[in-house]
Amino acid sequence: MAEIPGGSFTMGDDPRYPEEGPPRRVSVKNFWIDTHELTNAEFARFVKATGYRTIAERDPPATPGAPPEMRLPGSAVFSTPDGGDPRWWRWAVGAQWRHPSGPGTEIAGRGSEPVVQIAYADAAAYARWAGKRLPTEAEWEYAALAGGKALPEPVDARGTPQANYYQGVFPIRDLGLDGFRGRAPVGCFKPNAYGLYDMIGNVWEWTSDAGGRRDTGLIKGGSFLCAANYCARYRPAARQFEERGLGTDHIGVRFVSDWPVAPR
Repeated sequence: MAEIPGGSFTMGDDPRYPEEGPPRRVSVKNFWIDTHELTNAEFARFVKATGYRTIAERDPPATPGAPPEMRLPGSAVFSTPDGGDPRWWRWAVGAQWRHPSGPGTEIAGRGSEPVVQIAYADAAAYARWAGKRLPTEAEWEYAALAGGKALPEPVDARGTPQANYYQGVFPIRDLGLDGFRGRAPVGCFKPNAYGLYDMIGNVWEWTSDAGGRRDTGLIKGGSFLCAANYCARYRPAARQFEERGLGTDHIGVRFVSDWPVAPR
């Protein structure tokens, strides 16, 4: 974990979407934050120690009119649309953290990639076990800015991508100019001034804030699916509302604490 000094900043600066603004001054106290997103290996240790079963591994709540596949354990998975199926997102029976995009996809050999397919309750359960907590939206954004100002796009002076996001025409073709066409192992790109990796791109991250409804939360940071031609949410101010009871293959988490916590 890295210690983040308290201070004030302009939250929601340079908003591109109505829900990001208006810009307002916000203060945060000192806190500690994980330097990288929670990984598959770390989550596996938690599951081994506790026997925890994620929301995606349990029977879904009964919903009148739900299609047959959504009555079986599974989760939401992104897929490139084609002539046979124009959907971007579909319910994949059997999708869970060990099988991020459904049966046939594995995390073996991918322990350093961020864990996904974890709902809000799953993230909260890990936080309790680890002696940490979910960051507030203000803490997350403050840490992502690291005392600086957000760039319009995460590239260096030569235009080389400095984060894992979507280059190309979303959702048809990801050119992978950043070196990845999916989740990347944590720490593949340079850290920000606070020593934090992947605050932008790779996977969205849960915060403790609600998203207007009790069953909706706020996620921050964008993911490998954020593209300039579609949402451009690879910015600290960007925010997305997400159903807390649902995981996807592009949402993960990192944690904070009010004091340093040793890894478990």
